[in-house]
Amino acid sequence: MSRDRFKNNRTTFGLAAPWGVNEERGQLAQGDQYFLGIDGGATRCRARLRDSSGAMLAQSSGPAANIYVDYAGALAVVRSVISAALDQAGLSPVGSRRVAVGLGLAGLSTGAEVARIIADLSAFDGLAAVRAANDAVTACLGAHRGADGGIVIAGTGSAALARVGGRESVIGGRGFLLGDDGSAARIGADAVRAALRAFDGLGPSTPLTRSVMAGFADDANVAVKWALTAKPSDYGVFAPLVLDAAGAGDEVGRPIVEAAAFALAALARATQRLGVERIALVGGLSKSIRPRLPVELAAILREPLFDATDGAILLAGGVLPDPADGSEGS
Repeated sequence: MSRDRFKNNRTTFGLAAPWGVNEERGQLAQGDQYFLGIDGGATRCRARLRDSSGAMLAQSSGPAANIYVDYAGALAVVRSVISAALDQAGLSPVGSRRVAVGLGLAGLSTGAEVARIIADLSAFDGLAAVRAANDAVTACLGAHRGADGGIVIAGTGSAALARVGGRESVIGGRGFLLGDDGSAARIGADAVRAALRAFDGLGPSTPLTRSVMAGFADDANVAVKWALTAKPSDYGVFAPLVLDAAGAGDEVGRPIVEAAAFALAALARATQRLGVERIALVGGLSKSIRPRLPVELAAILREPLFDATDGAILLAGGVLPDPADGSEGS
């Protein structure tokens, strides 16, 4: 597949193809001054409200909002965090007509999906405007405060995104079945597989494999039944256990984490080859996996200036405070 499919001339923080495609419904009237950013990830959903100066007014959070896994459930979560943030700021349904919303959602990959989520939210309490993109796009916007740059995402899933000269390119991000190497979900899945192999006498039994199997009452059938409905975030729960085991030199845990670090390093190098000067490592796994990455990448991978929720505020047309002042929500 040609990477050109993921590029276009500059639009306002968006792409013309799967990951970054975004659309807008509604238009802010003169005097509107609130911008609500939503980061709907595979583990949790967060909302943050800022005024036209970038001052933070409210925050709220909820469970996972991955439209690829559960569209109806994700939509319900998004609506819930919107309501909670507006209530916290003391905005009534009438006041919400002065709010522009930016959505960064896990699993958002086609124009049809974008149109659907925007249509479903545009009528919600009369929001003034709604824009949407994949959560990788909003994470990149936040990481570099809207400027060019790249990100390597190490969260429940994994991917990279580069933004150079207003053109954006996606690397990876093919989902749990076809990608997500280096992610918490992949680390957890590898650990569960290794634990079952050890249980069957096909691989080494270690403190890690025994701990994983203990979570299934030492019953392989329980593990198999669990896997029938397990989501990526369910596998990701095992990642901290694997990282701890790897740090203790576990024979199974160490190579799993080494493989994850190698995969993330490959994403970083691929992003660098696209001409990105500043790359940020983001995602819930970023802090714990960073020390395990190759030393030469330490000088390349920066801390994000702001998070994906603030990136969604930029997508909505809002502004952020000076990084020197710190990001209250990051």
